[in-house]
Amino acid sequence: MIRLVFTLIAGVLLGGVVHLVSVLALPRIATQDAYSRLTPMTKENAVTALPLAEPNNSPMPFMDPAFAVAICRYDLAGGPIKLTVPVSQAYTSVSFYTRNEVAYYAINDRSAGRKVIELDLMTEDQHSALPEDEEVTAADRLIIDSPTATGLIVLKALAPEPGLMPQAQASLAASRCTVQTEPPPAKQPEPAAPAPAPAPAPKGKR
Repeated sequence: MIRLVFTLIAGVLLGGVVHLVSVLALPRIATQDAYSRLTPMTKENAVTALPLAEPNNSPMPFMDPAFAVAICRYDLAGGPIKLTVPVSQAYTSVSFYTRNEVAYYAINDRSAGRKVIELDLMTEDQHSALPEDEEVTAADRLIIDSPTATGLIVLKALAPEPGLMPQAQASLAASRCTVQTEPPPAKQPEPAAPAPAPAPAPKGKR
């Protein structure tokens, strides 16, 4: 009886391990993942608008028909990416995914607190190669490190009403996702103040 109980427990544990490994490995071995499906319909390092979601036809699963969606399929081999997304009237969000569909960063218009979401995307090595500038802060220049050289940026703009969908699409159409071929210049040190002029020599007595 005890042997049977141990056998059942071992079987359950083994089944759990196999299930976990399968779930974790599926995004890496799948041939029709999101990146592969979007490659024929998107341009590399450019923003491409996706068609609106329909009940029987959707470019990606679980697309909300109330959102306009655009994709930037990026490759950082040629340099960091500069992303600018104008904020729509209702709600705008930007999500970042690795080549294997692992989400690693997200930002929206409320957290950005600006009319334009603007940031730099680069690898850790490219970030380390940037010139040091203590005056550059996260509030002035948002830098995101990508775990992989390739991946997807998903841009979404909400249309609270069907008649506002053209405005949401227009805000995404004005977005830019371009490669920075040259690193930003380092801030030049301020010139030193000129040395004070020497005091005049005292006049001698006659």
